[in-house]
Order: sequence, then C-alpha cells, then structure tokens
Amino acid sequence: MKKPAVLFTSLVGFLAAACAATLLATPVRADDFPSAISVSGEATISAAPDLAQIDAGVANDAKSAKEASDANNAAMGKVLQALKGAGLAEKDYQTSRLSLQPQYGQNKSTGATPVVGFRASNRVTVKIRDVTKVAGIIDTLVGAGANDIGNITFEVTQESKLLDGAREQAVADARRKAEVYARATGVTLGAPLSISEGSAPVPLFKGRMAAAPMAAGGAAVAPGEETLSVTVNVSWAIKAKEQ
Repeated sequence: MKKPAVLFTSLVGFLAAACAATLLATPVRADDFPSAISVSGEATISAAPDLAQIDAGVANDAKSAKEASDANNAAMGKVLQALKGAGLAEKDYQTSRLSLQPQYGQNKSTGATPVVGFRASNRVTVKIRDVTKVAGIIDTLVGAGANDIGNITFEVTQESKLLDGAREQAVADARRKAEVYARATGVTLGAPLSISEGSAPVPLFKGRMAAAPMAAGGAAVAPGEETLSVTVNVSWAIKAKEQ
C-alpha cells in the first residue's frame, strides 16, 4: 500500500533535479542587465556677493530691571532710527533677540550670590542689499549707540541662476570622464539614461568682516568672493564598438 507514495516522492525529486539542470544550462543574456557607465561631473564659479547681513545690538546695565529696560529701549530706539535714516527699508531689519537678565555678585563672607543689578539687551538682524554700503552702515550703528556688532556674512542671492553655466560645464566634465572609461573598456557611449544634480549648491567660502567695527577711521570690510560648486550625476548608455 506504500508503493504509490514512494513513487510520487521519487517523481518529485526527479522533476526538481531536471528543473535545476535546465536553469543552470540556460545562459544569462547580456541584455538582461542594463549597460551603462555612471559618473559624476563637477564645476565651480566665483561670484561677488550682493547681500550682506549684520547682527547688531545694545546692552545696558542698571540697578533695577526697569532702569535697565528703559535705558535699553531708548538706546535701541536711536539705533532703529539711525537705520531708517540711512535709507534701509523697515523690512530689512528685524529684532532677533531681546533679554533682561539679573546680574549676580559674590559675598565672600557668606558665599551668597545676591542680585546686584540687571542687564537688558536687544539685538537686530540687518540686511544690506548694497554691499558697498556695509562699512557705512556699521559706522552708523556704532554712532547711534550699538555696542555689540558681529556675525557679518555675505551672500550671493542669485546663485542658482549663476550656476547654470557651471551646470553645463559639470555635464561636460561627466561626459569626459565617461569617455575615458568607455575607451578603457572597449565600448562607445550612447545617449544619457539619467541626469541628476547632487546636493544643493552651497558657497564654499563666505566673506567676513576684516576688522573690528570700532577701528579708527571707520569699519574695514572685505566682501571677498563666493565660490559656488555644483555636482551632476549622469548615467550613459554604452554599446560595443563597431568592428
């Protein structure tokens, strides 16, 4: 009664072995896999910045919180008025930080740290759309009472548009590299299969203030140049060389 089961098991084993032999005997066709060369191309350009940004503020110390706050409000009012008088649009300066903090002393005999006063501070971020006016704006801020100026940066606002020429150069660089690989492997390039840009282009260098704003003779500022970089990733179809 058990013979049919034995025969069935043997038949299954035979079929499995036959299928495996068939698969091993079947050659893998070259066109079952995509034929391509994938490379990256890079290019850079230099551009003069057309926007500057400055952080400026005033800080005041007083015995009471109200005195410190009132003095700080008056000082910042003069700074804001000076910016307006310098021709800056109100949209180009914005409060970035406002604080009122107690100041502590040290009682050496008891080790206590009593409050001995208060410090009020107010900071604004200023955008300057004409970089030739940066030094003048800094002098204006100092003259109006700003006693904390820093974090000056320069930017290229139209960097993506300026990079269009660099993008063409980057694609040409990618093709040059692909042709090197094609010659080395005995194939020829066909049409590009895919093109993508790498990470968002960013400045490789940012200009900074060259001297302290309190320097004699006014602020010395060097905008410098921005070096912008772009990377493209390209896959090229390849084919065998014609004999």
